[in-house]
Amino acid sequence: MAFESHKEIGDLPKNHNSCDFNSQSQLDIYRKNINSFPILKSSSHWKSHFKQPLNRSQKLSPSKSILKSEEPGLSSRNTDNTGPNSTEQSFTDLPSSVICEILKCLDPKELGVVSCVSNQLNNLVSDHHGWKKFYFDRWGPPPSPVDPQMEKPGWKEMFVEREFRAKCFMGRFTMDTLHGHTEAVRSVFALVPAKLIFTGGYDYVVRVWDLEEGFAIGASRSLGCTIRAISADSDLLVAGGTDAFIQCWKAIDGNPHLFDLTGSNSNPNFEFRLWGHEGPVTCLDLDSTRIYSGSWDMTVRVWDRSSMKCVMKLRHRDWVWALSPRGTTVAVTAGKNLYIWEISTGEPIGLVLNPHKGNAYALARSHTGDLVFSGGEDGTIHMYDLNTRSDLVMSSMWAPHAGAVNCLSFEYPWLVSCSTDGRIALIDVRRLVVNRKNNCASRARTVVVGTGEVEQRMLHGFGCNLFSVDVGWDRIVCAGEEGVVRVWNFSQAIEMERRARALRCVRLENRMRRKKAQMEMMSGGAGGGSHCSAAAKKNALNGERNGVWHSKRGVGGKLKA
Repeated sequence: MAFESHKEIGDLPKNHNSCDFNSQSQLDIYRKNINSFPILKSSSHWKSHFKQPLNRSQKLSPSKSILKSEEPGLSSRNTDNTGPNSTEQSFTDLPSSVICEILKCLDPKELGVVSCVSNQLNNLVSDHHGWKKFYFDRWGPPPSPVDPQMEKPGWKEMFVEREFRAKCFMGRFTMDTLHGHTEAVRSVFALVPAKLIFTGGYDYVVRVWDLEEGFAIGASRSLGCTIRAISADSDLLVAGGTDAFIQCWKAIDGNPHLFDLTGSNSNPNFEFRLWGHEGPVTCLDLDSTRIYSGSWDMTVRVWDRSSMKCVMKLRHRDWVWALSPRGTTVAVTAGKNLYIWEISTGEPIGLVLNPHKGNAYALARSHTGDLVFSGGEDGTIHMYDLNTRSDLVMSSMWAPHAGAVNCLSFEYPWLVSCSTDGRIALIDVRRLVVNRKNNCASRARTVVVGTGEVEQRMLHGFGCNLFSVDVGWDRIVCAGEEGVVRVWNFSQAIEMERRARALRCVRLENRMRRKKAQMEMMSGGAGGGSHCSAAAKKNALNGERNGVWHSKRGVGGKLKA
């Protein structure tokens, strides 16, 4: 409708006062409608135009249809707005391909609003491929279904379900404590699609655990040094040690736990080491084609997964603490600084000097890479907006910890951090992301934990340092100096909340029922008392000497005499 209306309006004479308008008010209404085009900018405009069907045989007349929709008094000229002579047009009469292109400009919330307008738009929105983009931008590819023959839900259903399940981290949880390490645990990694947990630490051993049940599956042989970093996907498991090597295990077909850590398979193609660093390996990460490793030798090395050769070396001026690759860039914290490197050229495209008071130990990024989070020795966490390829803009900062932030993990919309103060902080960044989009040029704000500006939750109960944390779906895995691995299970949080809410409703109904019964009893008792007092007053006024009270008084007098 908007396209044809523009065409018709453009053919009108430049002097609008010369057109045939019945009154000045009609002219004002017409000018107001001109300024309101295009109507596709607001969902409130859509709803007013979706209701009227389109008659393709009629051509939209601006001087009639627009005035008729705005001024009820003028609609009396056309007795039937929906009849064959109607000149109203509808947005839904546009070709489906055009509507789909328009829907690409909307975010998930706006798409949900549009789907409530009509059945036709609901069908278009449900099948819209934008839901797939929204899902991938937030969480990446979904895990493969357990049963390949099971029908896969649509992208809209998957997105809505995942967004709804994200609320579970504010609910109730159960906690499992995994014992097996004999010394402190330096690194944990949760491979959620395979339901596995990998841990390593000062006892020189990499252990694998079942994420659902919490029992130990296996352990590697002693690697001869402290394990400081672990990363994995469905094809490769890597662990970095203080002896400057990267231990690698390839997945074995048919193995229910993917990797054989025990060394029973003597084939060197499934277990091998990569050498190249000259200092302890402190951080590792993977993507589909490369391995990224950072070390205290002040370098980040990029390895090709097909040839297992080092193809790039990124040099820094201090020890490398953490790294996070996304797309064509990799973020690195080295010493007190934060770097953004272009992988294809090996050149730095972003630099933040001294973001924290002390070293920047922790780093995390959103799945698209446009949000970068850093945690430092001063206990603060910064959120940066990588809005251009050459600039890092700090949009928010908060300080949930009293000690150094050792590790960060991000699973939209929750940022999870662990610290030397023995606490875990969960922060929902959705509101901050919305504010960032609405105010692109806003200055950085300090977010005080507990003010309600962001949803946050603290997990307590640890009396020692926490070194590593990871989050995935509805689980949080953490370990530290005490040598045990803890798993917080929030999978039943929503169901628990539903049951608790149902019990609260039952208790409220019972309370209201008892209160109503008490009020009825009180009203009945008050009515009986009023009747008795009225009768006594009547007897006193009538002067009845033979009443009960008078006879008793008289008898009492005689006995006393």
